[in-house]
Amino acid sequence: MEEHSLEKKYSKLIIAVSIVIPVVVAILFGVKLKDFGYNVEPLSFLPPIYATTNGITAILLIAAVVAIKNGNKRIHSILMTSAITLSLAFLVMYVAYHMTSDSAVFGDLNHNRILEDSEKATIGSLRIVYLLILVTHIILSIAIIPMVLITYVRALAQNFEMHKKIARITFPIWLYVAITGVVVYLMIAPYYVY
Repeated sequence: MEEHSLEKKYSKLIIAVSIVIPVVVAILFGVKLKDFGYNVEPLSFLPPIYATTNGITAILLIAAVVAIKNGNKRIHSILMTSAITLSLAFLVMYVAYHMTSDSAVFGDLNHNRILEDSEKATIGSLRIVYLLILVTHIILSIAIIPMVLITYVRALAQNFEMHKKIARITFPIWLYVAITGVVVYLMIAPYYVY
């Protein structure tokens, strides 16, 4: 009964956080500090760091599954908490980068932030592949927020049967988001303007 009340206690918070995070990120994504008179240097060093953060998150997720399959709940818990922490760090760095820097344009070979017809022809259908990966990454990164939180709270509440049920769905989606975060970075990296 206590575990159910813990889940119930956090349910409104999970809903709120699951709505607020994507909305705030979307708003901040469009905010450029220079437009408000702040003279800040672009944080152009962040993309490889937050891409690495995604890669480490993917490794932690896999290691956490291995740990729990080997019956090591303590290691599993540490790894999952670390993965959540890294995901939050990614989010902060991602927003900070976009608030201080102009977005790169996939295929922009001359780095003028305009995708010209000649560049479109050069990059070809790879742009479609990039956009498909990016769109699925973004959509699933929004969907994963409540799933991770529910999964985590069920573990805290020691409702392990329900935790396992949602974790089977949460894990592959979160892993996809983490891996595609790295793939998106590797694909867009040649078009960053430093």
